[in-house]
Amino acid sequence: MTSTSSTSTPAWEIFCLVVDNFGDIGVCWRLARDLAARTGAGVRLWVDDWAVLLRICPAAGGIDPVAGGVIAGVELRQWAEPFPAVEPAAVVIEAFACEIPETHLQAMARRQPAPVWINLEYLSAEDWVAGCHGMASPHPRLPLTKHFFFPGLGGGTGGLLREPGLLARRDAFLGDRRGRGEWLARRGVRLGTDETCVSLFAYEQPFLPALLQAWMQGPRRMHLFVPEGRVLADVARAFGRGGLGVGDAVRNGALELHVLPFTDQDGYDELLWACDLNFVRGEDSFVRAQWAGRPFAWHIYPQQDEAHFDKLEAFIARYTAGLPVPEKTALSAFWRAWNGRGDPAAAWPAFAAVLPALGRHAAEWSVSHAAQPDLATRLVEFCSHSRASAG
Repeated sequence: MTSTSSTSTPAWEIFCLVVDNFGDIGVCWRLARDLAARTGAGVRLWVDDWAVLLRICPAAGGIDPVAGGVIAGVELRQWAEPFPAVEPAAVVIEAFACEIPETHLQAMARRQPAPVWINLEYLSAEDWVAGCHGMASPHPRLPLTKHFFFPGLGGGTGGLLREPGLLARRDAFLGDRRGRGEWLARRGVRLGTDETCVSLFAYEQPFLPALLQAWMQGPRRMHLFVPEGRVLADVARAFGRGGLGVGDAVRNGALELHVLPFTDQDGYDELLWACDLNFVRGEDSFVRAQWAGRPFAWHIYPQQDEAHFDKLEAFIARYTAGLPVPEKTALSAFWRAWNGRGDPAAAWPAFAAVLPALGRHAAEWSVSHAAQPDLATRLVEFCSHSRASAG
């Protein structure tokens, strides 16, 4: 639901500088909606790249970016220069170390009481995260203190984003015999016996054509769903096409490709639920794949000097803990190859052989982590404690 711009000062505001196409704004938009829904308090979301926001929130197309507007309880505003003079919220969140405008910092310093200032960090399974979560960093010039908030997978971290009712919606979709079938039928797919559905959301992937060739020549019929995005050019190369567009359906051997339009976040969840295997990237889709309870492969955001492999190995170690050796070995080898350390096509047969077992593991993983407090719950508790301590 869309309304006109809010005139009251919100309880929460989030600053999002779009760096990774959809990962940053994906996390921020989910968090903003979650906070608005569960707290009933106003939330303001500042986004620098309005065009990217529109891809995951088409309803924002009816909003004047300068004046702003409210959708799902969230006031959406474009972050541009000069930054407007507005009253800071009680809690100010800078996502992923973006820098809050100096004029707004000055306004935060004048506010009484001062806002709770949160730096929402990237998700990591590394051991050091729990030790840094919640750490305070006083501003060198202003009477403000920033606290680092780290999403994570265990106690002592900020948890994972999960809105109330998510797993119930997933289970209702999967439990309805018509749910998945109707989703596939709307996309021109009627599954036969022993067919596999795969979703692909990835960065550019030079290894992809060889993997898709293996699928084309494989013994099992597969349906590949690719939302329009960065990896589509690599898919086109694999099919010998000069380009691909939304609505294209191409079959080569055992593999049938379906190019989907980019969807909003709720629609993307259904894509993950409908597929037997999901290739995801970055952070937002990575977390949603875990809640989908399906086998997945993570294309981690590449960093300089291959620093991202520390994060990849940390998650692999945590995710595969307790798995039998064949499943652990196959998953680890395929994920590493998918991220550039190996040949995904060569690693695929062993990975495909253990997918049924990985499916059971993925379902158990989502249930066990759903028993832990989610990110928004821990954030609300942290900020309430911080305000009480300051008072």
